[in-house]
Amino acid sequence: MSESLSITPDNAEKAVQDALGAIAGATTLAELKEVRGAHVGEKSILSQMNSTLKDLPGDQKAAAGKLMGESKAAVQQAFEAKEAELHAAEEASRLQVEALDLTSLGARRPTGARHPLSVLMEDMADVFVAMGWEIAEGPEVEHEWFNFDALNFDADHPARAMQDTFFVDPVDRHLLLRTHTSPVQIRSLLERELPVYVVAPGRVYRTDELDATHTPVFHQIEGIAIDKGLTMAHLRGTLEHLARAMFGPDAKIRLRANYFPFTEPSAELDIWHPTFVGGARWIEWGGCGMVNPNVLRAAGIDPDVYQGFAFGMGIERTLMFRNNVADMRDMVEGDIRFSSQFGMVV
Repeated sequence: MSESLSITPDNAEKAVQDALGAIAGATTLAELKEVRGAHVGEKSILSQMNSTLKDLPGDQKAAAGKLMGESKAAVQQAFEAKEAELHAAEEASRLQVEALDLTSLGARRPTGARHPLSVLMEDMADVFVAMGWEIAEGPEVEHEWFNFDALNFDADHPARAMQDTFFVDPVDRHLLLRTHTSPVQIRSLLERELPVYVVAPGRVYRTDELDATHTPVFHQIEGIAIDKGLTMAHLRGTLEHLARAMFGPDAKIRLRANYFPFTEPSAELDIWHPTFVGGARWIEWGGCGMVNPNVLRAAGIDPDVYQGFAFGMGIERTLMFRNNVADMRDMVEGDIRFSSQFGMVV
């Protein structure tokens, strides 16, 4: 047996002092754990000295056992005191890191907001609500009869073709993604008592490629008024009011003769754009006209008693005119930098 492992007061004192020095030098709980293994564990000097008790003569065991017990107790007490001290220090450090200054300003994160297209569509609808009109909605997956037949589109009209319209399989069910919100007008005529004044904002679909001026999914707002004695003068007055609400009190419109299956007479609606890039000019805004008698008959309305007018324009196109947006792709990419230009309306 090694002389250093003999149970003597000097060896025990040296082992205790070495352990106490290592315990005192530990600065973290992890370091203290290593110290415990080295000075209290099975391979430590004290443990090896203690294992020699069984080899001592019987008259020496009592004194040696007492010496080892006192030595191990001194080391254990120092270890527990140091462990409590380090626990307290680490807890205080953690609380310091997690401390909250209740007097400081909170971290401000930008909140979400509605898309400018949604806000504009609601603003346009509000113009009509203020005039006493109703807001109408309908399904985006629509039957071909509502989308085309009831609106006086011929069976061979180009707009029905697969190149223009998203049909839903199987095609013989005659379902499609609506190409305009006009089907909502037909549903309104079938569901409401006359007279009818409704405006239908919503999402529509056409097989266009996404580029600066086109998108396969866009938004329209369409209106229809059916009453006795309505004329083109009522249509023009309504559209002038909308234009001034959207573009200011000096806004001007003009109507140019055109053809649409669901109106007769029909007109293109232009708006004067004084700040257009390249110079002030008339810009096409939408289409309008007096409701075709065939459309009234499809809804069960006598065209000899009731007349009406209808109109429609794109929300994206309106936003481009109103706020000088040059690229329609900016509207669909979901970039907060684009939306924030219009004010973060919640």
